[in-house]
Amino acid sequence: MQRLLYISTARTPLTQAEIDDILRTSRRNNAAVAVTGLLVVGGRRFMQALEGPTEAVERVYQRICADPRHFAVVMLARETIERRRFDDWAMGYRAGADPSGTELPEVIRSLTATIEDPTLRAYFTSFGDLHAKS
Repeated sequence: MQRLLYISTARTPLTQAEIDDILRTSRRNNAAVAVTGLLVVGGRRFMQALEGPTEAVERVYQRICADPRHFAVVMLARETIERRRFDDWAMGYRAGADPSGTELPEVIRSLTATIEDPTLRAYFTSFGDLHAKS
């Protein structure tokens, strides 16, 4: 099993409807191949962790890299894992603030509080701090 973490930039600002469509499609496609993960959006920047069978994660990542809606896809980490950290989410998602008005850094800290891997947690919390006002 593999975990892959990447960042990318949307070519143009995406509406919430466009993001919802991406999530709907991703959740359906990922569930079909047993890939789970977390997507965080800060302005036009995306950070996503994908977890699952190695070949499935690789196919999902290649599809993401070929998607013309974004560019500058940079893989931050790839590792073999024994268990998932995002196993309950076909694709968890958080944008700049949640409906209660909580800002991105706080949302991410809450979402990642149970992640034991300090490096994985730091990637997400740093992204949240950097893109909080995007």
